[in-house]
Amino acid sequence: MNQLTRYANKDSTQTLRQGLAEYYALNPHITPPDTQPPEFAKILLAHDVGHVIYGCDTGMYDELKILPLFWWTSECTFERFREMRKRNKQVIDIMYDDMIKEKGVLWLYGAIFKVLPPLIPELISIWFKTRNREKRVPFLEFEPLLDRSLLDIRQEFDLLAFIK
Repeated sequence: MNQLTRYANKDSTQTLRQGLAEYYALNPHITPPDTQPPEFAKILLAHDVGHVIYGCDTGMYDELKILPLFWWTSECTFERFREMRKRNKQVIDIMYDDMIKEKGVLWLYGAIFKVLPPLIPELISIWFKTRNREKRVPFLEFEPLLDRSLLDIRQEFDLLAFIK
């Protein structure tokens, strides 16, 4: 991750809105949510908000880490994720196929297998730390958080332990 990335700083006082703007500026390759069908656009935007709240970049390690973080700390449970994916299967399949065409299937699986060994112990640790959580980060209804500082959000939802 770029050392100049402010939103990824554990103690960032940027607002979520500012962090999201920085995230998009640093990642022009990201699919803009407003170019997608409305329901899928909301999911994409929520995913991008998650990158900012959890201080994750767009590398394979953080992409594989963010999904369990969502399931274990936010209102996006595995069941809810599965249901959202089912309703948006066609759009998701197109995006996945485009990525495979651009990078290749060997790249995808190679990148996944490369990061799994160091990621698995971190995921186990996260799982133990997130069991029996009562307060969950909003997933699709994150708008009330946009003008709050990232530090405040991370403290309220007890997320600082998951950000390096």
